[in-house]
Amino acid sequence: MAETSKDYTTHYPSDVSDAEWEFCAPYVTLMDPEAPQREYPLRALLNGLRYVAKTGVQWRYLPADFPPYHAVYQHGRRWLRAQVFESLAADLRKLLRLLQERAGAPSAVILDGRTLQSVPESGARAGYDGYKRKRGSKVHAAVDTLGHLLALTVTPANEQERAQVGELCRQVQEASGQTVQVAFVDQGYTGQAAAQQAQEHGIDLLVVKLEETKKGFVLLPRRWVVERTFAWLGRFRRLARDYERLSQTLAGFNWIAAVSLMLSGLFALLQSA
Repeated sequence: MAETSKDYTTHYPSDVSDAEWEFCAPYVTLMDPEAPQREYPLRALLNGLRYVAKTGVQWRYLPADFPPYHAVYQHGRRWLRAQVFESLAADLRKLLRLLQERAGAPSAVILDGRTLQSVPESGARAGYDGYKRKRGSKVHAAVDTLGHLLALTVTPANEQERAQVGELCRQVQEASGQTVQVAFVDQGYTGQAAAQQAQEHGIDLLVVKLEETKKGFVLLPRRWVVERTFAWLGRFRRLARDYERLSQTLAGFNWIAAVSLMLSGLFALLQSA
């Protein structure tokens, strides 16, 4: 491998541990590790990408102890196009479920959307969310009952959540192997059209209604799980707003964050076992 002589060892909290890197390495190695055109260590490139996701730093401000920002960016784009992080998430999700004595594939999911304020770079594809009073993008997600990400799509913020049910359910069944039977949703997903979209993929849409559960402050049954996942993802500062020119990049950073969370969760469970 034709690497530069510089040592790219870093010690940031966002870096992968040795055990995490051993798990990730087969997924991010898209070509022969000895390929002569490889100039920078893959681990350093992955650490740089995770640093951007966690801190929200602009690409050109990436610290000098990482490989050059353009190398981190280019490899990140390759990994996103190859759906590396979706593949990692699928295997991590199965392992986490098995370690918590659940079936490897879920039978129920929770759907919801999260609106992110736009910035000038993403403004061209932004929409106005009248309910949240924000102009930006909406991230529509499906998680299992443990909060692990299964599916995700990005639209302008003015798009209705119920209109994305079909695409999310398609992704969910593809990711789970057609095992999901039920999707829990809030009242933003009411209507025959949304229920029909879910039924076309073999999923029953169950609306958790606020008025049936609210006595003072209470958590909505099942629904709180996806809100917790959005809170976890929101701690990655690159996801605090929509900073990306392309919606695919925003979706990709959500997968990067989700994989980071699942990796730390997996090895925490293994250490406590």
